[in-house]
Amino acid sequence: MTVTVHDLRGWKAEGRRWAMLTAYDFPTARILDQAGIPVLLVGDSLAQNVLGYENTLPVTMEEMLHHVRAVTRGAQSAMVVADMPFLSYQVSVEEGVRNAGRFLKEGGAHAVKLEGPQVELTHRLVELGVPVMAHVGLTPQSVHGMGGYRVQGRGEEAATRIQEQASALQKAGAFSIVLEGVPAELGTRITDHLHIPTIGIGAGPGCDAQVLVLTDLLGLSDGKLPKFAKAYANLREEIADAAQAFAREVEAGTFPDPEHSYE
Repeated sequence: MTVTVHDLRGWKAEGRRWAMLTAYDFPTARILDQAGIPVLLVGDSLAQNVLGYENTLPVTMEEMLHHVRAVTRGAQSAMVVADMPFLSYQVSVEEGVRNAGRFLKEGGAHAVKLEGPQVELTHRLVELGVPVMAHVGLTPQSVHGMGGYRVQGRGEEAATRIQEQASALQKAGAFSIVLEGVPAELGTRITDHLHIPTIGIGAGPGCDAQVLVLTDLLGLSDGKLPKFAKAYANLREEIADAAQAFAREVEAGTFPDPEHSYE
């Protein structure tokens, strides 16, 4: 059975922690689903990690829908959350409703994620039966307005503002909320204050759940990882080694050998 918003709320009540990972394609989604990851986020981080854009801003609805469809085909039990890309929901509530509906109707997603204090849109989507995962703190779609990828919520005034945004989004009906790039103390404070699950990424260990970008987790990222990320494997090196081994065997004439040839 597919994980639901009711499961996540129940886990919060039980004190059970859980993991969320980004997924962008069918085979990866299937592997993560079979590994027991309960929530897969088709993140707009697709922009940098798969499509080669500089940041998340250029990725389009059509590009996101393409990858959401692939992930939903691969996931049997995990909840699939579609990240709504930049300017697919900020222009008007009506446009946000239309695009969110496309992710569920055309993409097969179970929920959508919105960045920032999108209280009115969250309320309207929930009224229409579209589950919403909220996202406050560091919001990459607003990176230029925030002056870069900086920790948010330092200082009591800024911390209170983020906490108030989280409370308003909970009241609007969000079933969970991502806290990104905030001090650990604030992450714990908001988690204790809310009855919906918090999902931390650079928000300390006090959150109900944690999310990582898959390419960071697998050691596929090019360059230094952010402070909050951890590589649990080094697939970048393993892939390079495998490719070089294949090339050497081709150059030496040892591949394909009889075992890998038809008679």
